[in-house]
Amino acid sequence: MSTEVVADVVIRPVRDSDAEALGRVHAQCWHEDYDTLVSRATLENLSPRRMAELWTHWMGQGDDFTHVAALIDGEIVGFAGAGPARDEEAPRERELYFMHLRHEHHGKGIGQKLFDAAIGDGPAYLWVPSANERAVHFYTRNGLVADGAWQDEPFLGETVHEIRMVR
Repeated sequence: MSTEVVADVVIRPVRDSDAEALGRVHAQCWHEDYDTLVSRATLENLSPRRMAELWTHWMGQGDDFTHVAALIDGEIVGFAGAGPARDEEAPRERELYFMHLRHEHHGKGIGQKLFDAAIGDGPAYLWVPSANERAVHFYTRNGLVADGAWQDEPFLGETVHEIRMVR
């Protein structure tokens, strides 16, 4: 893993014109992040085009939502999304919905910049696959702790075991 810090990374709000690139990067990140959590066949059915359609929907949700992208040399390499809590009995008002970064950019400080842009240092919570030890460690380093809640979340026709982390 590289520890080189990328000085020329740009974190900015997503734009309507980013939908196609975000769909492609989102699909690629899911292949990288979930390859040990769900079957290869399930991931092969993942469509960058469908992900782009989801991004178009997400970008139109209003001011309460934060969707940011990380760019290097003008190319999107990661993204994060946060907004109002979706759970009925949420432990906090703000939820980090997702955060993904291409594996080749891990360990360079980009994920931290995405995280900070999405939820800052205020109270928040998130759901993370319990088997994603790298993500759990990252969130722990950022002051979130597992609160004992868990769920088995449907994911592309399979199930992923998630834990809730709160700050």
